[in-house]
Amino acid sequence: MEHSKDFAKGLSIGIIMDGNGRWAKSRGLPRTAGHKKGAQVFQDIADYCDELGVESVYFYAFSTENWKRPAEEVGAIMRLFGEYLIKGFDYENRNVRICFMGDRTVLEPKLQELMNKLERDSACKTGLTINIAINYGGRPEIVRAAQSLAAKAAAGGLKPEDITEEALSAQMYTAGQKDPDFILRPSGEKRLSNFMLWQAAYSELVEMDVLWPDFTRDDLDAAIMEFNRRSRRFGGI
Repeated sequence: MEHSKDFAKGLSIGIIMDGNGRWAKSRGLPRTAGHKKGAQVFQDIADYCDELGVESVYFYAFSTENWKRPAEEVGAIMRLFGEYLIKGFDYENRNVRICFMGDRTVLEPKLQELMNKLERDSACKTGLTINIAINYGGRPEIVRAAQSLAAKAAAGGLKPEDITEEALSAQMYTAGQKDPDFILRPSGEKRLSNFMLWQAAYSELVEMDVLWPDFTRDDLDAAIMEFNRRSRRFGGI
């Protein structure tokens, strides 16, 4: 589909990648097959966001609650995560920056090293910023930010009245980035599931009745068109 020059240029999009397990189950496949297909879709949609001129995209890959899943499934997700970090981003030849959201300290050291390298090597890029939320939760992120400001206050470097929305935003994983214009949730579910609770204060919500492994570029086009039809008043009239 052809688009106008400003169709998606400068947008910030949050995506809750949901429905991998249900996709696999409906086909009589193990849940890990759904995650593998979902990882392929993730790579293609990230590429498409770059082509469209999107400013930043936030992918919800693995939540702090997902550790409750069977160990085999968690292990498969982490292997896929590592695999697509290695081959999924040609950051050396593309103007794409990679950032990660979440507590990476509990991940395998080799995975942490790879994440750190990707962030470090792509930090100079000025194009699309791809954020991947791994071991991420919106509430833990807010707690982390509050603890950081509290530590500064306890050390005498910050007064209580200095704790503003701007100061708290500066302690988030997304510091310096644009809040999502809209958050997309495929799979038919209608909840944020602890995703970007601080940043989503005025984000539009777009739900689509399509499982993530079936999600296509046309579906993203449809989501952007839906957002472009919205009237954003930010509390005004």
